[in-house]
Amino acid sequence: MPQAPSVNSNKLLVVVTSLPNMESASTIARALVEAQLAACVQITEGISSIYRWEGKVCEEQEVLLSAKTVAHRWDEICIFIKDSHPYDLPEILAFSPEQYDQQYGEWVQAEVNSKA
Repeated sequence: MPQAPSVNSNKLLVVVTSLPNMESASTIARALVEAQLAACVQITEGISSIYRWEGKVCEEQEVLLSAKTVAHRWDEICIFIKDSHPYDLPEILAFSPEQYDQQYGEWVQAEVNSKA
């Protein structure tokens, strides 16, 4: 089970994952927003990744997702990404910004805490 970052439950998180193509990135991004697990997901194309997998150095073009959410949704968003991701072992990282605009933070909280 994913471990929750040690932060206040309404503190903002930026959850990052990489995907093989724009189609899978768009599908997961839209699903995260529709499920209210993220208020906003940004998609960045053209990421070059070099990594070792099963003893071999690989180089791939990927698409990076950055989902804005809150700390208490970490377990749910992590499980959702794992279940939806085409990779056997997806990168799923969470970063908590130390500072952010108060109105933006309130909007993110309202979007992911809403029962709409």
